[in-house]
Amino acid sequence: MDHRHIIAILRGITPSETLAVCDALVAAGITMIEVPLNSPDAFRSISDAAKAFDGRALIGAGTVLSRADVDRVAEVGGRFVVSPDTNAEVIAATIERGMTSYPGVFSPTDAFTAIRSGATGLKFFPAEILGPKGIKAMKAVLPPSIPLYAVGGANPDNFAEYFAAGCAGFGLGTYIYKPGMSATDVAAKAQAAVTAYDQGTPR
Repeated sequence: MDHRHIIAILRGITPSETLAVCDALVAAGITMIEVPLNSPDAFRSISDAAKAFDGRALIGAGTVLSRADVDRVAEVGGRFVVSPDTNAEVIAATIERGMTSYPGVFSPTDAFTAIRSGATGLKFFPAEILGPKGIKAMKAVLPPSIPLYAVGGANPDNFAEYFAAGCAGFGLGTYIYKPGMSATDVAAKAQAAVTAYDQGTPR
């Protein structure tokens, strides 16, 4: 299935909220959903969502810091791994388990380390510090085939700037979900993000 390059980051979500929030996201057109491992009972949320949305969405894990984390994500049905750093062992383990890998990078050294380790895409984090200009400068030396994601400060108001810098997509955290937000609130945020993404995506 085709997916927009938007990853919804549900940091702090609980298992009791997960399915309703994921349903709101999928209905709006966001089908890549990340549950950070520092969320309460994260593996249960990933497992429940992976089963419920099989064939309709990709459920993955964020804040993945070790090979053991990667193994457990794979065991509960996760399909992708997002890390805050450029950890070659985590990247390699993710690919070995048949999942896709989106490590956090901040410098050309990070980016090329990630690429050489097999990363599927690069998560520029925090994007609000690098800014579109910093990402654009690095994009010039990176393989054009590797997708870049702006994470940390990206929102529908600045999608166009990051697209112009060469980003393929975004990771949306507190913009799209904060603990305590209702599924209805998430749905409204998701729809705004999808609209802005669809209007700005380079054709």
